[in-house]
Amino acid sequence: MKWFGKRQSGNVDDRRGVSGGALAGGGGILAVIIYFVSTFLNGGSIDPSQIPSAQTQPQTEMTAAEKQADDERAGFVKVVLAETEDVWNKLFQDMGSRYQEPILVLYRDGVSSACGNASAAVGPFYCPGDHQLYIDLSFYQDLQEKLHAPGDFAMAYVVAHEVGHHIQNLLGTVDKVNQLKQAAGNETEANKLSVMMELQADFYAGIWAHYVEKYKDALEEGDIAEAMNAANQIGDDNLQKKSTGQVVPDAFTHGSSAQRMYWFKKGYETGDLQQGNTFESR
Repeated sequence: MKWFGKRQSGNVDDRRGVSGGALAGGGGILAVIIYFVSTFLNGGSIDPSQIPSAQTQPQTEMTAAEKQADDERAGFVKVVLAETEDVWNKLFQDMGSRYQEPILVLYRDGVSSACGNASAAVGPFYCPGDHQLYIDLSFYQDLQEKLHAPGDFAMAYVVAHEVGHHIQNLLGTVDKVNQLKQAAGNETEANKLSVMMELQADFYAGIWAHYVEKYKDALEEGDIAEAMNAANQIGDDNLQKKSTGQVVPDAFTHGSSAQRMYWFKKGYETGDLQQGNTFESR
């Protein structure tokens, strides 16, 4: 992605230097990791009632080289956020509305949000309660080294996906889905709704990719392939197979690899917001 020298968003709350806030104790960090790996590792919006209780521990120290690399990643995601602002401001204006830009919170190890406390184990997430995106930049590294999704546009896709949840919040989709989940009465049906929600966020990420290429000429050769690979690697079936050796579709919360790739690609290829009703297949 062409990002060097471009505008960085000012809607960033950089808490990386704030000590304390990492999760430990309480229900146990293992329980926290297991919960979030199964639910939010590949992005999502958080239900505060489901976050395990936790205590805080000191922030880990970084070497000078690690800090430099972290700062470069911060610069990149700030540019990506700025590019999402430019695209969604125009799209909302075209719809006769005004886009409310979200705040991106950068943190290290742990963070407090309107949805509760969270550790870096959650991966990037969006909290509807405060309209903010949360990213521990260690996820950028994990994406490449642990999830086998290298490339800067893989991370750009993740940021755009979280912004997609913000779009859903602005359009009222988050509230509607939460009401449907409460009425569902069973976990399987609630999981299906979560999947449709996440796939729509993937679609919105594809919409952004379409217009950031069309309006800003920001994409480079291989960028879309990087995003598609990331969508493939973080599909529920892929993650389940790697962690347990089994695939349990009823436990999906984000969608299969094939579904995630399909909806991102559909958004990218069509650029048509009207084609993103992932709930039609329910």
